[in-house]
Amino acid sequence: MSQSAPPPQPQPQPGPVGAGPYAQQAPAGLPYPPQPGAPGGMPMAPVAPAPVRGNPALGLVAAVVAAVVAAGLYGLIIGATKHEIGYAAVGVGFVVGLAAGKAGGRNAVLPIASVVLALVSVYFGQLVGEAMIGAKATGLGFSQVFFDHFDVVQKAWKEDADPLTFLFFAIAGFAAFSAARKAAR
Repeated sequence: MSQSAPPPQPQPQPGPVGAGPYAQQAPAGLPYPPQPGAPGGMPMAPVAPAPVRGNPALGLVAAVVAAVVAAGLYGLIIGATKHEIGYAAVGVGFVVGLAAGKAGGRNAVLPIASVVLALVSVYFGQLVGEAMIGAKATGLGFSQVFFDHFDVVQKAWKEDADPLTFLFFAIAGFAAFSAARKAAR
C-alpha cells in the first residue's frame, strides 16, 4: 500500500472581510483582518476611565461621617441594653476603616486616621450610652443630660470603665486599621 499525500488545501484569497462600514481588506494569506489595536487594524474602542481612588481627603471625610453615625448607633445599643457589646465596637471600627479605605484608596495616613476616629467614635458612643441610661434614671431628656451635664456623664463613664472597656477600644482600633487597608486594595 502506498500512502498518498493529502490533497492541497485552498489558500485564502485577499478580499473584503466583514460587512458594513468597518469592512477591511485582509492582507494576503490571512483569512481575517488584524485585531483591534494592532498595526493596520481597527482603532481600539475608548475605555471608560477607572473610578477615582486614592483621594485621602475624601477618605477622611467618609471616615468622619462613618464615625459619627457609628458612635450614635453604638450609643443607642448601649443605652437600650445597658451593656457594652464587643461586637458593636468591632462594627464601629470596621465601618470607619471600610469607609476610609473605599473612599480614600491606598494612602498610608488613612489606616492610622481610621484607628483614631474609631477610638473617638467608641468613646463618644459609650458616652451617648451613659447619657441615655442617665436620662432614663433621672427622668431628664437625653440632650439635657448629655449637653448640660456632660461632666457627670464623663464621671459616670470613668466609674463604669473596666479592663473590658479598654479591650473594646483595642478591638475597634484593630478592626479600623485592618478594614482600611483591605478596603483600599
